[in-house]
Formats: sequence, C-alpha cells, structure tokens
Amino acid sequence: MRNNDVRPRKGRLRRAITGLTTSLRAQLFAWVVLTLIGAICINLYLSFRSANATSDLVTDHTLLASARVIAEAVHVDANGTVQVDIPPAALEMFDTGYGDRVYYQVVTAWGNLVAGYPDLPQPKKPQVGEDTAFRADPVRVMMLNHPIVGLGEESTISVTVAVTHNSQYAMRSRLWLSDFTKQLVLVLLAGLVTIIGLQRGLTPVLRLRDAVRERGRQRLDPLEPDMVQSELRPLVHALNDHMERVQNQMAAQRRFVSNAAHQLRTPLALISTQASVAARENDNAKRDEALTALRSSTRQVTRLASQLLTLSRAEPGSRRPRSDTIDLVATARQVLENLAEEALRHNIDLGLEADDTPVNVEGDGTMLREMLVNLVDNALRYTPANGRVTVGVRHDDGEAMLWVEDNGPGIPEAERGQVFERFYRIIGTEPEGSGLGLAIVREVVDGAGGTVALGDAAGGGLLVTVRLPAV
Repeated sequence: MRNNDVRPRKGRLRRAITGLTTSLRAQLFAWVVLTLIGAICINLYLSFRSANATSDLVTDHTLLASARVIAEAVHVDANGTVQVDIPPAALEMFDTGYGDRVYYQVVTAWGNLVAGYPDLPQPKKPQVGEDTAFRADPVRVMMLNHPIVGLGEESTISVTVAVTHNSQYAMRSRLWLSDFTKQLVLVLLAGLVTIIGLQRGLTPVLRLRDAVRERGRQRLDPLEPDMVQSELRPLVHALNDHMERVQNQMAAQRRFVSNAAHQLRTPLALISTQASVAARENDNAKRDEALTALRSSTRQVTRLASQLLTLSRAEPGSRRPRSDTIDLVATARQVLENLAEEALRHNIDLGLEADDTPVNVEGDGTMLREMLVNLVDNALRYTPANGRVTVGVRHDDGEAMLWVEDNGPGIPEAERGQVFERFYRIIGTEPEGSGLGLAIVREVVDGAGGTVALGDAAGGGLLVTVRLPAV
C-alpha cells in the first residue's frame, strides 16, 4: 500500500513540474523573480559591507573620543610624576547594553605604564582602528598620542583603548537586517505586481486562444490582429496566412477530387458497357473487338489511377522528403530503354543527347524518374508517326538542364500557362490523355527546387526545358 501511494504522488509531482516548465506565465514570472533575487543578493552583500564599515566607523569614533577623554585627564603632580584618574565617562560611553568589556592603557613616551593593562596589544598606526584579540576576546583597538603639559615641549603619552565587538556586531546586524527587510518587502511587492502584470498581459493571448478554439473545422476566416498586443500581431498575421493556405489547399483538394471523379466516371462507365456488350455478344469476332476495347479502356483507367497516385505523392507534405543523388543521364537512358518499344510501335525516332559525364541532382529519385517518364510519354503521345522525340541532358551555368523536344503539334503560347493545371487538356487534341502529365512534372520540379518552361522546338513542335540545382 505504501508503494502504491508513493507512485501517484511522484506522478502528480512530475506532472506539476512539467506544467511549470512549459507554462509561459511561470517562465516569465521565474525570470523576473530570479533577476530580482540576484540583484537583491548583490545589494544585500553590498549592504552588509556598508553596515560593517558603518559599525567600524562608529566604534572608531567612540574609541577615539574615549582615548581623548582619558588623555586629557593625565596630569603631572608637583614631584613631576605622571598620574591619571580615569574619568568614568571615558568607559561609560561603551555601556550600550550589550555587555562589552573595555580595556585601556596609558604609557609615557619612555615606556612607563601609568595606568591600565600592560599587555594590551598596540595598533600599528595611531588613530586608526584595528581588529585584534586580547585575552581570547576579539576586540577593536585604537591608540592616541597626546602631549603632556609640565614635562617638556616634546613629551607625550600614548593612550590605547580597546573594546569587545558585542555592540559593534549588534549595530551591524541591525543595519543589515533593516536592509534585508526592505529588500524582502520589495521582492514580495515586485512578485505581486509581476503576477498582476502577467495576468493582464496574457489576457489577449488567452482571448486569441479562445477565439481559435471556438471556431469550427470549416471556419477559417482571418482573425482580428487588434485583439492582441503589437508584439503578438505578427503571430496573428502568420495564423491568418496559414489559414489562407489551408483554405486554398482544401479548395484545391476539393477540385482535385471532383475532377478525378469526373475523369474516372467516363472510362468506368465505358468499361461497364463494353463488358456487358462482350458478355451478350455471340459472334466471336465482335466479342474479341469488345474485349480489345475493354482492355484499352482498362489500360486508360489504370494509367489515370497511376498518375493520380503519382500526383498525390508529388504534393508537398504527402510523404517524407528524400534526398537522393540522381544522375539524370543514367535515369534518362533507363527511361528511354523502357519506352523504346512504344516508340517503335509508332515508328518514332527516340534519341538521347548527352555526354558520358554524369549530371547529378539531389532529390527524390522515384519522383524525378516519374517526371521524366511523363515528359517522354507526353511527347510520344502527341508526336505523329515517323516523327522524332529527343531527350537531352547537360550542365548549364552550374545547373542541370534537361529538355524533351518533339515535332508534334506543340502547344499554343496562350495556353502554355494552363497546361500545368490538373486535368486541363487542349480542345481538339486527338490522343487520349488525363491532363495530369504536365501537372505531375510541375509538382516534382517545384519539390526539387527547379523550374520548368515550355517553348517551340527548332523544327516545330514542343520544347520542354527543366532546370534543377546541380550537385
């Protein structure tokens, strides 16, 4: 039972610590309080030194006054003997209620003891207080040299007075404690003001949080920047920009799904019709014709589905980014080998213009290959029989340049900006297609940090130029 009780307590403590370390309010408060505490610690240290210096100064003034009173009481009698009657005031001035013990010594210039303690230690300099020890007691001692009337012009006496530290330490403690109390009150007031300030300062942030929470999944209209402080308005603008991008992406996805459904509906209906015709037909020749048309429609749907999958993979964020080093020359040679049979079937001259030197780029190898497949496949589809399709790869001004050139009908200049849109097909084109080939090319090239441009081929037809950063 005891272990079972300890574990929940540890879990709660861990969650509490985690909550404090991840709380903006707690972090701001901690930084403010820690800064204040650091400043106060330095101030208290300086206050302690100031209190110690003040107590030393007061004690030294008292010692000097006591020594002067005793010195002024020294006199020479008729026989020339130096005598002194210690005035009570010279000792009573140390009676502060802390039980200090006072020691004194009066010595002539030739070393005779007039009064006091003979073994009282002497400070190094006159009229300068010094801490020392006398009979196992720490004391503060001061010496005063004073002239004597009646013994000659240069005759002096030395008066040394020492007192224990009780009163001095008490004075230092009171001065330091007074400063400590003031600093503690200052910290508490600063902490209270900080808490109130943080609560008021974070209110707009909490209001922004509530505004975001209250919105439904479909509500992506922009937030009002004036609801927060000026320092947080860039955050609101960033949120608005993000929501605008999400809206555009959602709209594009809706258009994509709608267009994909429309594109798939026709060939699927055609497949269903052709399958029904083939099933009802008794004539073997007509059945074979229907089955041939069915296989053609199936290939068309399969290609459309493959291109839709490729396009979804080419979209930003759809898959984990890959960073492969790809030789465009080797990739182009492999793609042309795979499509050579298709070119021979239509009697199209399919060639590659490239040196043996590798032209390396960095990116997703699978998607770059799909880009090249779509470019060459489009060129083969729109090039007439006995035509030609040329693929070229080379370095150009520190970039990798790939181009695909054909002698087909080309693309009118007015429509070159639209053919990169999904499912867009030029009116009047005879070859069957999905309108996704160039859209896939644009997505892959953008993902690799390159550019794609359309132009006129030298002998008529279309020239597609792709530029990618070379490595």
